[in-house]
Amino acid sequence: MEKLTRRQQQFLSKVLDLYDQGREPLHYTALAEHLGVNKISAYEMLRLLEEHGLVEAEYQLPDGLRGPGRASVVFRPTPRAAQVLGRLAGEYVNQQEWETTKGQILKQLETDKAGNYDTLLEELLARTPHQRSLVVYAAEMITAIILGLESLRNSAEVHGLRDRLKEVGKIGELGLNVFAGLGMGLSVAERLNRHLAGFLLVQSGRFQSTLSQLSDENRRRLTEFTHEVMQIVER
Repeated sequence: MEKLTRRQQQFLSKVLDLYDQGREPLHYTALAEHLGVNKISAYEMLRLLEEHGLVEAEYQLPDGLRGPGRASVVFRPTPRAAQVLGRLAGEYVNQQEWETTKGQILKQLETDKAGNYDTLLEELLARTPHQRSLVVYAAEMITAIILGLESLRNSAEVHGLRDRLKEVGKIGELGLNVFAGLGMGLSVAERLNRHLAGFLLVQSGRFQSTLSQLSDENRRRLTEFTHEVMQIVER
């Protein structure tokens, strides 16, 4: 696994965030401004990430200038960047972020129980694809799958899928892998909301990969979270 310090990971995460927002190569001064560090530190860190193969530099002329002129160096993340950051995140969890996300989901489930879970589900479909924390991404995917199954509670089409939820508790953290199959099964259910079905289909590969990268401790967190979600939904 790529060896990066926590500071290097923070820089790389910010590079990915800013690049995702603008889809343009980044000047080191922009990164320095967003991170609150001096320009030299930002430039040196980008060059270090470049040595790791996580960003690549290119020279860019000012807008409207052609031919000879003073070019500036800009950086863009390589395809490996998100993969490496994701693997590292599989071992690391921001406890505050985890507790906040968990609390928000459980609270909204309790609040929406008297009606339906459409609002929460739409929020998950909008934000989950952009989630970088592996454990938070997995928690949101699991919640979306459980809510999808709940929306088809009386459908014979998903009766077998609902029964498979019981496997999560039978074999501990390994039972989380059941959700990869549940997501795929739901994505082809005829009566499922088409937006949710498309979301599950698109995210299936990433979700399965995420589950395989999680540390034992994070799998334990997710198993406990899953049981809490199911207790609320099935009451």
